[in-house]
Amino acid sequence: MTNTIRLHGVTLSGHVHKVGLFLRLLGLPFETVEAGRDERATEAFRRLNPLGQIPVLEDGDFALADSNAILVYLAKRYDPAGRWLPEDAVGAAAVQRWLSISAGEIRFGPANARAVHLFGLKTDLADAHAVAARLLGFMDATLSGRDWLAADRPSLADVACYPYVACAPEGGVDLAPYPAVRAWIARFEALPGVAPMPRSAVPA
Repeated sequence: MTNTIRLHGVTLSGHVHKVGLFLRLLGLPFETVEAGRDERATEAFRRLNPLGQIPVLEDGDFALADSNAILVYLAKRYDPAGRWLPEDAVGAAAVQRWLSISAGEIRFGPANARAVHLFGLKTDLADAHAVAARLLGFMDATLSGRDWLAADRPSLADVACYPYVACAPEGGVDLAPYPAVRAWIARFEALPGVAPMPRSAVPA
């Protein structure tokens, strides 16, 4: 690999963290670039992502936004064996389902609840907790009979879903009722190269 890979974002973003996780899991060296609110308002950043959102990945001259899109790009470019994103239709669809859940139920459940506590997001906290409860019940049932979300080994599904589920307690979401989810978090964090999702100093 000759391109320099840069990851623009902030430490406490689960979306940024999942991309950094996957880069490490692939053994790819990369640089981190701080992209807080002020940086994201600059003309230079808006050239990378006109929507002003993080994360943004630069791989040489190529720039891409959206954490799930970045995960798919990295898997297709740097994991030709398909270990993280299966090539067969059933396997690929199983992973895609969890990518959608990470952008849907996880975003509007535990991620939003955390954002209320940490960043003052103006949204219905009770609704976020209700979405989180439905999601975690579903995840716990899924993981009760298997180690990983979408395959018999870790996949992009696990990478995409891990950060905001792992730090759900920061949003007042209790993981105690979900033993299979807690065991999955521990398994994922035990993988070589995985750094746990950073926790905020703000109490849950």
